[in-house]
Amino acid sequence: MILIPVKTLATAKQRLAQLFDQATRTELAQNMLLDVLDVVSAWNTRPAASLVTGDPFALHLARKFDFDVIPDDDHLGETHAIEMATRHCEMRGIDSTLVIPGDIPLIQVEELERIFAAAPIEGSVLVPAHDGRGTNAILRRPAGLFPLRFGNDSFKPHLAAARAAGKPCVILSLPGIGLDVDNPADLQVLAAASGETRSQKLVRQWDLSNLPVAANE
Repeated sequence: MILIPVKTLATAKQRLAQLFDQATRTELAQNMLLDVLDVVSAWNTRPAASLVTGDPFALHLARKFDFDVIPDDDHLGETHAIEMATRHCEMRGIDSTLVIPGDIPLIQVEELERIFAAAPIEGSVLVPAHDGRGTNAILRRPAGLFPLRFGNDSFKPHLAAARAAGKPCVILSLPGIGLDVDNPADLQVLAAASGETRSQKLVRQWDLSNLPVAANE
């Protein structure tokens, strides 16, 4: 099962608040989610996919793309949402979960295929964010092999938890999945990368040339 947690998009991307108003940040978050769902939907041999969300726009997209929904009505954050979704998968007898965020607009089908091709019979695959701090994809087999704890510096704790589980852990560097967009520097990378995703077209309309240095840190 592919799990895509989506927080409330009406308050998305707070780390860009000093540069863009909320309407602009929400538009960016919505376009990135569309880019991710476009790719997942285009993967003909993919496993089932579920959005873990209570956001109205995300629920609309789930219907549009014919994805399942695991309701997140508590809105207690990504860690809680994935813990709840993992229990849901275990109760349904689903043997593996792949968690990916909704803000990785350069994701490619080939990268998803690489994750599953590299997955151990029992164990995990971790894909770090481009800065090496976050975790942008986690495959666990079985589904609840170890708990997930998301945040700005989640990769090392996830790696430690994966190794403590006593099963093989594969680390993959995947540039598309690796780029999550959280700060102005990420926007510049997204705009300069090859491709014509919705998110790229949007940010290329913005003036990113004079971003404050502090905002990139």
